[in-house]
Amino acid sequence: MAMAQGTRLRLGLCSFKHPFLWNISPSIASTTTTTAGAIQTCLCLPWLFRLLHSNALNPLPQRSPAFHGVRYMQRQLPFQRLFCSEATGDKEKMKKKPMLNEDYEDSVTIRINEKLTGEFPVFSDHSIFKVPKELRSVNEEAYEPKLIAIGPYHHGKDHLLSMEDHKIRYLQSLLQQSSQKNVSRYVQIIRNLEERARKCYAEPFSFTPDEFVEMMLIDGCFIIEFIRKLREGDMEDLLFRSNHMFYSFMLDLLLLENQLPFFILRELLVTSNVIPDQESTFIAVILKTYESFLPGPLCNSSRAYTPENMIQIKNLLGLLHDHWQPSPARLEVYKKMRQAEERDSTRCATELKDAGIKFKSAVERNNLFDIDFVNSTIKIPKIQITDITECVLRNLIAYEQLTSFTSPKYFTDYMKFIDSLINSKKDVELLCRQGIIDNWKGDDEAIAILFNKLGEHVFCESALYADIVNNVNEHCKKRRNWWMAELRHNHFQSPWSLLSFLADIMRFLLKITQKF
Repeated sequence: MAMAQGTRLRLGLCSFKHPFLWNISPSIASTTTTTAGAIQTCLCLPWLFRLLHSNALNPLPQRSPAFHGVRYMQRQLPFQRLFCSEATGDKEKMKKKPMLNEDYEDSVTIRINEKLTGEFPVFSDHSIFKVPKELRSVNEEAYEPKLIAIGPYHHGKDHLLSMEDHKIRYLQSLLQQSSQKNVSRYVQIIRNLEERARKCYAEPFSFTPDEFVEMMLIDGCFIIEFIRKLREGDMEDLLFRSNHMFYSFMLDLLLLENQLPFFILRELLVTSNVIPDQESTFIAVILKTYESFLPGPLCNSSRAYTPENMIQIKNLLGLLHDHWQPSPARLEVYKKMRQAEERDSTRCATELKDAGIKFKSAVERNNLFDIDFVNSTIKIPKIQITDITECVLRNLIAYEQLTSFTSPKYFTDYMKFIDSLINSKKDVELLCRQGIIDNWKGDDEAIAILFNKLGEHVFCESALYADIVNNVNEHCKKRRNWWMAELRHNHFQSPWSLLSFLADIMRFLLKITQKF
């Protein structure tokens, strides 16, 4: 009991009334009556006696309690630190975090800085794209090559490998016709253009520099030689013998994902010197050949190309798109209406007919986009719908969707306007009767579905024909026109309804005469 008065012992706690000892550890367990407390007491007593004896011989100067506590903890034995773990308090339990050096860089920071220092192509450099998933899902076959892969996007696909031998055969033929008898000069030209050509492709690919140069050279020379054979009428070639193969091949060269940068073709064309007048003849042959692929007349076939505006051509698909433009008068309307914020759509052809609007084929016009509305009559140039029309239109529309936001979208607006006129096969029948649609597919329902699906997942400005839509809608808003529309719809749909209507009028007149 005497010892308990001078000393308070607990498990993990030794606190004495000695003047230079200070709360060795806090309370963490039970009282001294427990077995653990007795063991702790026995373990601590010899060491404490030695400590008291050493301090008696060498008294310490007066220090703060905190100082003595630190000195004591430095002299603790390992087993005492275990039992007196709480004696250090939170200061011992909480280790100090190392101070970050100002020059230290986090691993995430390093990785981001590496990405920031890399070079990325500017969006304006891109001219050859992959079709977005949403557009492709509507009709995937319209964007897939059937016979030949041009460029990196479809290179190496199994069903296209058979054409690789034809490419080598065409390269041999080109070398025989050209002033360059081996490929070394061509390789050097393409190698100098490699970096610029890579930037034209919006999607990444894993070709090494040598593989990319080889692909550009073989594909480019193949197109040059094909155009040369086409110009000279070499009908003995395997690709020209079958109409099906020829048209499938020509269609593959128009696909959005199956393109080469046009400057590659131009450099190979100039180097080979296999076509006289080179650029102008090359472009003229392409436009003449593809004239039958377009659903309407080629608008700018007489356009002359100078070396300066040759640079503006992005690829073969872009070449056709640039030639297939609205008339100057329609372009002025397009530029003006593009600034308008609100745009509307019109009703289908059968409803407009009921409202007193007529449709007429503009046979005299040689521009697909030259639609007009005069004297309650919508004049539309004739459009021919064949099995390849959807593929051509889809790739031209996709090209417009993926180029710059400020680039014109003539085909998209044209498609949107025709789509607004067609809701069902009845609308197609009406337009076919008026000579506006030349249906080579034979099924009016299929034409209606074609135009209705062309606009899915497509951004449309609706500016090219905004003035026509506004004028048509103003015509339909007049009460007299809608009254006439209701009259035609309810009483003049068939000869029997007309006879019934006339009979009602006769009965009404008879009743009046009987009264008088």
